[in-house]
Amino acid sequence: MDTFQKRLNQIVPKLTSEELLQNKGLAKDIGFYIFDYPPEKELDLRDHIKFTLHQIGKVRPDLQVKHIDLFRLVIEYLKSRKLLDKVLEMQKKKGDSKLFAALKAPLAADKIAKVFAEIAQPEEHDLVLISGVGSVYPMVRSHNLLNNLQPIMEDTPLVMFYPGKFTGYGLSLFGKLAESNYYRAFQLAP
Repeated sequence: MDTFQKRLNQIVPKLTSEELLQNKGLAKDIGFYIFDYPPEKELDLRDHIKFTLHQIGKVRPDLQVKHIDLFRLVIEYLKSRKLLDKVLEMQKKKGDSKLFAALKAPLAADKIAKVFAEIAQPEEHDLVLISGVGSVYPMVRSHNLLNNLQPIMEDTPLVMFYPGKFTGYGLSLFGKLAESNYYRAFQLAP
């Protein structure tokens, strides 16, 4: 069994553990966790998230878990603001750089964090999972989003599935981009 599969096998036991759910052993740190993985394993991970949600329901049927695909959140948010068709047309006519400039304000991390909170409802859930991080780059940067989610999530643990590398001190999307400093999370399955 390869290392990636061994790490996948740790996800359900970790997510259903009292230690994670109660933020035990974290001192005054927030309950943010990152499961980093090789980007080429994206499709495997997506399947495993579905499996994980099903298994959590079997192991802990009382657990209220919310899974948010960040890409879908952004698409729905742009639709709700009647921006999606406009930005798609802009991208065709003016290119990526103009698109990214136009989306900078609507997709600012503080705004996306508020939308995230409305959907995640951390006060109603025991655990929140985030996927789709790589699909929204560079429009939404995960370390900025996590920073903005800290006051929103309060005591509700959050797990981000991250296509890249997490060193404990920083995030490197796809394992190729320069590391962005972020040290307020723990690795879910080292």
